[in-house]
Amino acid sequence: MAYFLLRRLGLMVIVLFLVSVIVFGLVNILPGDPATLMLGVEATPETLEALRKEMGLNDPIHVRYLDWVGGVVQGDLGYSIQDHSPVIEILLNKIPVTLELTVMSFIIAMMIALPAGIISAIRKGTALDYTSTTFALTGVSLPSFWLGILLIYVFAITLGWFPPSGYVPLGENFMKSIMLMLLPAITLGTRMSAEMMRMIRSSLLEVLESDFIRTGYAKGLLERSVVFGHALKNALIPVLTVSGLQLTTLFGGTVIVETIFAVPGLGRLILDSILTRDYPVVQGVVLFMAFSVVFINFFIDILYSILDPRIKLTGGSK
Repeated sequence: MAYFLLRRLGLMVIVLFLVSVIVFGLVNILPGDPATLMLGVEATPETLEALRKEMGLNDPIHVRYLDWVGGVVQGDLGYSIQDHSPVIEILLNKIPVTLELTVMSFIIAMMIALPAGIISAIRKGTALDYTSTTFALTGVSLPSFWLGILLIYVFAITLGWFPPSGYVPLGENFMKSIMLMLLPAITLGTRMSAEMMRMIRSSLLEVLESDFIRTGYAKGLLERSVVFGHALKNALIPVLTVSGLQLTTLFGGTVIVETIFAVPGLGRLILDSILTRDYPVVQGVVLFMAFSVVFINFFIDILYSILDPRIKLTGGSK
């Protein structure tokens, strides 16, 4: 266990180092002068040069990178060019918003995908199977921006059941926060549920054709006991992998949905930062998203061994 954790932590450090190099390099070759953005085009050349020297913009790129990484290690991600706020404070204000949206989307996706996938697998070739498959194909084909606009038009404007956009923190007004987040969560969760349903169905069908499942039926076990007590646990292994990938996609891919529903999360933050060339914020958001992806994958590896004892933490299997 200790060897596995150390190895995975080492890989996490390497991945984050490579991401930091790529992000810092790409951001620094983009057009635009941070000093001009901060002082405006009417600033004198002397004032601009003084600010560049103060910010270290005249230093070689490797020196600037080492200074930035040194600050990151100490929890200092720099300061926003737009409002001069610490990047770490901006992230801490935006992370709960995107986290709430991601968790709600994931819950909605699993509430749809798990029962639909199980029913479709155990009732293969029936009307229920065809209905679930049609839903999956439809959900995968629908663009998020189109579905989001449709939901706003139908449920917010026409029916008036939900507010069309905005955000309220959970701690301020729990029910209003949930109501505001429900439509964007459904928008994100629908596509994910369609992909997860297909994965659950195919994985469960494969397990149901195994010898130990046929043995269970031969012993007179009820279908419920065979499916939920034996087959489903084994079928969840590949589903877990896809769930982790989908979760990281949700967490880092909410730009369009957050923009449509005016949700002030990380997706909207990075879009606004790119448009305003607020490079320190862009670097901070991308680095945090990379850390989230690596951490989620690390957590999924731990869950593998819990779901299937045959999968060893050392990386091998029996």
